[in-house]
Amino acid sequence: MSIRNLIIPFLCTSLAATTSASDWSRFRGPNGSGVSPDASPTPTQWAEDSDNVKWKAAIPGPGLSSPIVIGDKVVVTCWSGYATSSSPDGSIDDLKRNVVCLERSTGQTLWSATIDSVLPETEYRGMFAENGYASHTPATDGERVFVFFGKTGVLAFDLSDGKQLWQTSVGTNDERRGWGTASSPIYHDGLVIVPAFIESDSLVALNANSGEVVWEQKAPGYTSNWSTPILVDGPDRTELVIAVPGEVWGINPKSGKLYWYCEVPGSDSARASVVAADGMILAMAGGRGASTSVAIAPGGKGAVEPEWTGRDVSSIASPIVHNGRMYVINNKVVTSVDLKTGRRISQTRMKSTASSPAAESENSGRGGRGGYGGGRGGQDYSSPVIAGNHLYYASRNGEVFVFELAEEITQVGSNAFASDRTDFSATPAIADGAIFLRSSKAVYCIAD
Repeated sequence: MSIRNLIIPFLCTSLAATTSASDWSRFRGPNGSGVSPDASPTPTQWAEDSDNVKWKAAIPGPGLSSPIVIGDKVVVTCWSGYATSSSPDGSIDDLKRNVVCLERSTGQTLWSATIDSVLPETEYRGMFAENGYASHTPATDGERVFVFFGKTGVLAFDLSDGKQLWQTSVGTNDERRGWGTASSPIYHDGLVIVPAFIESDSLVALNANSGEVVWEQKAPGYTSNWSTPILVDGPDRTELVIAVPGEVWGINPKSGKLYWYCEVPGSDSARASVVAADGMILAMAGGRGASTSVAIAPGGKGAVEPEWTGRDVSSIASPIVHNGRMYVINNKVVTSVDLKTGRRISQTRMKSTASSPAAESENSGRGGRGGYGGGRGGQDYSSPVIAGNHLYYASRNGEVFVFELAEEITQVGSNAFASDRTDFSATPAIADGAIFLRSSKAVYCIAD
């Protein structure tokens, strides 16, 4: 194991969170599960002129970050001033980061903030164009919103009026292959936990009140990591769990010290985030070499062995759990796996509707930013989400696939917007029966 701990102790002041169960307050919603706890039904079919598209809100520029929903507000990040149209147009000196807060019921802008970028920044070319400058999803404690912009650092804003409260650097390293940075921060018990894997080979906890460093754990194993941590309640403690290349780590969220680690052979990078359900931690390594999925019991110490191992994995999309099954998406195929054994149950391939603009783009080799055969390439980057018994998956070319989850996986919808053929790499957010999608130029609210 290649971990090297550098712990900087600091007194942490807790702040009671004011988020509710129906909020989508971080990447993939409640504890990164991707599952909405709401009973309100969500639409399975929509079109640009349909009544269930409640609003469309223009935003200043592109980004891969997902929207979050807190109370009556929707918050999203993007970048502007440089490389906003699938090419390195303009000057990188003009690169800005943007935070936009929208009214949840109307899509009107309540407040916005523009942040100067810390330079020099990676130029928009090569594989970096698959990522961009705003790929980290914000997090909130219900009173403040925390955003992470790589080299530009971590910033806190007052959720009510957008006032900037603090800004903290967590490193200025470049990704060694020019692939960019994407791991998202989370909030826990007065701490903003920041996966600064690319920026400083670190996992960093900041005081949510002041932005000061509470603890920092440096480890060479964090390199080549684009995953986001979750919190897992074990038998007698809460664990911060994170995927790293070739392993999964369970960490004390109060100090950053390692509780346990489990080997997950199969890749020299970590892209999919872990999920926890039914007393299991689920992780996967897919890529070069063997592909492996594992289930791990929390509460271990030192080196631990998985409860089971399997071969059904995703390349980038994080897994999701529903009614005792893990669902994995890879290369337009949805696979269900028994949560107790890791045994494959069923598979189905996504089908684009012949009349959708996304299908037209894919079949003709055309497309704008993120379209297949053009723009930023055909690799999908989002992760699935679930509401009720429906699974939603946003393809990068703008098509959102909808599946009914039962004994078999059945596709029941395929939806796209004719006028927006930009990049839909963000994972959707769901709150109170509404689906929030973001593209390179807009945020959409879809609800019955």
